[in-house]
Amino acid sequence: MRVVLDTNVCLDAFVFDDPRAARLVAALTSGDIEAVTRTDCRDEWLGVLAYPTLKLDEVRRTEAAARFDGLVTLLEGDTASCVSLPRCRDPDDQKFLELAATSGASVLFSRDAEVLRLGRRTVRDGLFEILKPEDWVAAR
Repeated sequence: MRVVLDTNVCLDAFVFDDPRAARLVAALTSGDIEAVTRTDCRDEWLGVLAYPTLKLDEVRRTEAAARFDGLVTLLEGDTASCVSLPRCRDPDDQKFLELAATSGASVLFSRDAEVLRLGRRTVRDGLFEILKPEDWVAAR
C-alpha cells in the first residue's frame, strides 16, 4: 500500500517519536507500506527541521532527515495532477493532495484539521483516504 505523509506527521514519526505514529513507522520499516514524496514536499520537510521553535541541533536535524530519506521514496518526473482535487485554504498543503493523487496513494496521513476535512471528498471521488496515523491503526 502506498501512502503520503504530510510534514506534521513526519515530525511525529521522525523527530518526536510520537506513540500515535509508532505503528505507522513500524509498517514503513517492515515494508508493509510504502511512503512517497516529491521534491517540493521534501524541501518543506527539510525547511521545517530548521525552524527555531523546534530547537533541533544539527545532529537531530540530520538524524530526522536521514530517517525520512531512509523510509520515504522520492518520486521523480511529472507530478502534475490531471485529477480534480479539493482545494486547501493553505496552498502549502495542496501539494500533499496532489502527490497522493498522482502517486496512486491509498492514504494521505495528516494532522491538519482542514486537510482531514477534505478526506470525505477524496473518498467520495474514489481517490484516497485522509487519516490521522492513529485512526488508520485503529481501522486495521
